[in-house]
Amino acid sequence: MNEALIAETVSITGHDGDEIEAYLARPLGVDSFGGVVVIHHMPGYDGGTKEITRTFAAHGYAALMPNLYHRDAPGASPDDAAAAARAKGGVPDERLVGDVGGAADYLRALQGSNGKVGVIGYCSGGRQSFLAACSLPLDAAVDCYGAFVVGEPPEGMPLKAGPIVHLAPNLRCPLLGLFGADDKYPSPDQVAELDKALTEAGKAHEFHVYDGAGHAFFSVSRPAYRVEAAGDGWQKIWDFYRRYLAG
Repeated sequence: MNEALIAETVSITGHDGDEIEAYLARPLGVDSFGGVVVIHHMPGYDGGTKEITRTFAAHGYAALMPNLYHRDAPGASPDDAAAAARAKGGVPDERLVGDVGGAADYLRALQGSNGKVGVIGYCSGGRQSFLAACSLPLDAAVDCYGAFVVGEPPEGMPLKAGPIVHLAPNLRCPLLGLFGADDKYPSPDQVAELDKALTEAGKAHEFHVYDGAGHAFFSVSRPAYRVEAAGDGWQKIWDFYRRYLAG
C-alpha cells in the first residue's frame, strides 16, 4: 500500500459527448498502474464514495468516479442532486454506459496507465457495474450487493430499473460479486439466480455471500456496517484486481 496520492476534480467526456464532473485519485511514485471506475451509490457523488476512490489510489490504482447526477442538478449538493435524480427515476441505463465508457477512456489515457480498467459499484452502482461489464470492453468488474439485476424494484420505489439478468451471456470480463445473506435487494435467491445464469453462459465469476450481513455492509457510517464482512470483502477485491488489473 502506497499512501502517496493526488486527488482532484476533473472534467470528462461522458454519454453523448457531454462534459461531466468526475473525481480522480491516482497514486504518486508508481510507474505503471491499472484503472478503476468507481460508480457511486444512489445517495450520490458524496464524501464516502470519494474516500473509497482515494482508497484505490492508495493501493496503486488510478480511480475515477464520474458524477452520474451532474446533468440533473449542476453544482448542487450531493443530497440535492440525488433527490433530483430520484425524481427522474435514476440514471438511464444508456447514459450510465456512456458515462462509464468515458471514464474508462480517461483512465486509459493517463500517463502511466497499463491500459487495464475495471469497474466497481455499490447498491444501485452494483447493478450498474454489472451493466457496464456486459456493455463495455473492461478487464474486471465488482458488484457489491447490486439490486435489481434480478427482480423488479418494489412498488413505490422511485428507481426505474428493470432486471438485466438476461445480459449475462454478454458479460465481457471476470465478475466478483459480494453480497449479504440478510439482504432483500438482492435476496440470496436472486443472487443464486444470477450465479446460475452466469454459470450457464460460461462466464468467469465468483460470488461470496456473508452471513449476518445485509445491504450496505461496506458503509462505515451506517448501522448496516459489518466489519468482518467488509474486511474480507475488501481483501477479495484487492486479490481480484491484482489478478486482472495490476502489472
